[in-house]
Amino acid sequence: MMCFGSLVIACLPGYATIGTWAPALLLLARLFQGLSVGGEYGTSATYMSEVAVEGKKGFYASFQYVTLIGGQLLAVLVVVALQQILSDEALHAWGWRIPFALGAVLAIVALWLRRQLDETSKQETRALKEAGSFKGLWRNRKAFIMVLGFTAAGSLSFYTFTTYMQKYLVNTAGMTAGTASMIMTAALFVYMLVQPLFGALSDKIGRRTSMLCFGVLVTVFTVPILNALQNVSSPYAAFALVICALLIVSFYTSISGILKAEMFPAQVRALGVGLSYAVANALFGGSAEYVALSLKSAGIEHAFYWYVTVMGAIAFLVSLTLHRKGKGLRL
Repeated sequence: MMCFGSLVIACLPGYATIGTWAPALLLLARLFQGLSVGGEYGTSATYMSEVAVEGKKGFYASFQYVTLIGGQLLAVLVVVALQQILSDEALHAWGWRIPFALGAVLAIVALWLRRQLDETSKQETRALKEAGSFKGLWRNRKAFIMVLGFTAAGSLSFYTFTTYMQKYLVNTAGMTAGTASMIMTAALFVYMLVQPLFGALSDKIGRRTSMLCFGVLVTVFTVPILNALQNVSSPYAAFALVICALLIVSFYTSISGILKAEMFPAQVRALGVGLSYAVANALFGGSAEYVALSLKSAGIEHAFYWYVTVMGAIAFLVSLTLHRKGKGLRL
């Protein structure tokens, strides 16, 4: 699905050629990509959680976001390279299609890797009547609601300080697109490297403590960091502020998969993690940029800062209900 969506976008004729079909097909292709990400998130989180070594599950599961952030970093590097190689006219005319064509090719490689993986759950688990069913998920509705709360705040914070941040640095801080790209490239690289460190930390202090740290820090520091970025002039200061924000978000992203997987029994784990992630990510993470830009256009940009803050507070409250010691995966 990801390959198909990327390929359609890369080859899609423009509005001048096919009229209103162009935006309609573009929307359809993006929906295919979104469904692909939402569907794979639950299974990848489940797989990495189940194959990880006991006592180091946080460390190994953190590599899910290493690959996710690495993908974002690769995308930014491709954009930076295209900005250097192509003229603005060529980039807007046809150069923007190149990253999507590359994505389609890489999706084929990912499919091949996916087919080489071994099954992790036991045959008895897969044979259970409620395995992968909504009835089984309903029995675990408390965990589902809690994961919605985590993901709403986590995805919103993640997209705010990664994908939206580049536009924020340009539109609000007044930096050039090139400077913003370089800042985010360096920041994403550091962000990717620290995920295993925060994952290993969760193995020592517990997932509950990590999530409490995330909730408190997002609640306390989101407004100050965004206010400081709004008035920053030095790219080095902007980089330092973005890194501070991403380190806070790392308390969530490094354990996102393992935390959610540990809350569901094996027979509904992939469904529980995948569906809750897809719903919350679409409503809060995917809409982050749209909400931020809409509030900015309305002249109340600071309302977005408080929106992220409130969601961080909700994540903190949800984290308080977690068990002090993890139950471990129920295989």
